[in-house]
Amino acid sequence: MDCEPAISPYDLLFQALALIPVSHYFLAAFSLLLVFLYNFLEIHFFHDLLTLFRGDAVTLTYNSSSDLGRSVAAKCKILQQRYLVTPWLSSPHLQTAFLTFHGRPPPVTYRRHLFRAFDGGTIALDWLSYSDVREGASALIDGSTAHKGDKTPIVIVIPGLTSDSTATYVKHLAFNLARQGWNVVVSNHRGLGGVSLTSDCCYNAGWTEDVRKIIDHIHCEYPEAPLYAVGTSIGANILVKYLGEEGANTPVIGAAAICSPWDLLVCDRFINRRPMQKIYDRALTVGLQGYAQLHQSILSRLVNWEGVEKSSSVRDFDNHATRVLGKFETVDTYYRRSSSTNYIENVSVPLLCVSALDDPVCTSEAIPWDECRVNENIVLATTPHGGHLAFYEGITASGIWWVRVVNEFFGVLRTSPLIKRQKMQGCPVPKPLQSSIDQAPYLNVTGDGMVTAMGNEPRDALQEDTLTEHTIHGKKDEGTISDNRANFELTDKMNSDEQIKQQVEKNVKDLIVPVQVRIDKLSRRSRQSIWLLAYIAIITTWPFVGSIIVSVLKKRFKTLIPGTLFRK
Repeated sequence: MDCEPAISPYDLLFQALALIPVSHYFLAAFSLLLVFLYNFLEIHFFHDLLTLFRGDAVTLTYNSSSDLGRSVAAKCKILQQRYLVTPWLSSPHLQTAFLTFHGRPPPVTYRRHLFRAFDGGTIALDWLSYSDVREGASALIDGSTAHKGDKTPIVIVIPGLTSDSTATYVKHLAFNLARQGWNVVVSNHRGLGGVSLTSDCCYNAGWTEDVRKIIDHIHCEYPEAPLYAVGTSIGANILVKYLGEEGANTPVIGAAAICSPWDLLVCDRFINRRPMQKIYDRALTVGLQGYAQLHQSILSRLVNWEGVEKSSSVRDFDNHATRVLGKFETVDTYYRRSSSTNYIENVSVPLLCVSALDDPVCTSEAIPWDECRVNENIVLATTPHGGHLAFYEGITASGIWWVRVVNEFFGVLRTSPLIKRQKMQGCPVPKPLQSSIDQAPYLNVTGDGMVTAMGNEPRDALQEDTLTEHTIHGKKDEGTISDNRANFELTDKMNSDEQIKQQVEKNVKDLIVPVQVRIDKLSRRSRQSIWLLAYIAIITTWPFVGSIIVSVLKKRFKTLIPGTLFRK
């Protein structure tokens, strides 16, 4: 009997697979792709379905004995409630991408002023007020937002890396604060906001000098207005570092740090760890290279330009440019010295910190939980989801959760007894030495669309124009012009001398009054101490001194009175 040839099991398997419709294979491949993307993009849609009507709990970390946590944070209803993520943005990467590429920013009208630093650098300050929001325009115009003596609170916004006042999240924040009646000013980093670099100095993650000068200047210009500050991403790191450096000397009375990297070295390790994070690293690098290209004429002679162009990561860029400009020995030295974790313990003003545990850029591993818990001036709010600066909420993703949190926190803080108006200080820098905000900035637009600052016409030039106008229309002679010029100079000198005299008298009075009070207290205590010491001396020495006095009296009276009287 002939044996039938054995059939290979693989042949049977292939025959069986061939019987399956091709559409089923496409369906299986599509399912596998969805599973891969669900895990790769860290989508938490099914988790959101379970908590659709509840949302994510907000965890508050603060000192148990902190009045800020027990009184201010407890009154913030948004912090006590849950954060409900937009269902179709159930991923930190989807949230961050939506914020970056679309974000639905509200229309705003900034009023631009230019601030000139001591080293010649130019910083664009974009103001937004309630009247600007009410008008509803969406253009950048020049003009004054606040006036001397205005008591409307001012919020200073410090954007993130390569971000400026046009960023979506900045517009959301500025619009919502201005709509509540706050004056908002966005302090753009050097070289951003459409303004060219006008000095050899650039900003970095630990550069606090610009923020310090801006805050001092605004406090000097509007001494009656309470100052608040908000920092986002790298801007949050700069803000916290500044607050730690200044301690109680800052004029800021309340602040918020949103999605801060905290420890730059930890974040650098994190962003180079997984494939998804490397995408963010590359995107940030492209942004930094674009910033460098805008200012190639200056940066090309200060840094390793070839290395900047070939940089494949933020660390490479920092090694070839940021480290060199900041005069740091190594990149790790730059990261360590610029990290705000080193300064948290010295923060002396109420500070709200908001972070998402799934932040794809600023990892939760860098959050300084213990340091925030020790400092009584800090409240740390964390959510399981939110992405990097996104935190979109609602079905339509029309609002950003942390923007509402900051708005409410500042509102509660403003009426809290913890906030006491600080004693008004004089201008930290003599005004004539500082190129302050231009009242009507003169701009020079270059061919590439960048804007460079040109100083305002000096006061003497304006006076010359005034005199010339009088000469033309009034037909005054040269003698009259000289007299007018002399009158201008004499008036300015008298006004200057009078202001200096008043300032000196005020400073002397401010110095003498507390000294006199302390001297009076010391004198009263000294007199009391002298009488007490005299009493103690008399009591302790009376037996000895008394015997001496009695013996002396006996001898004196014995010579004056006849001796028979002393005989027995």
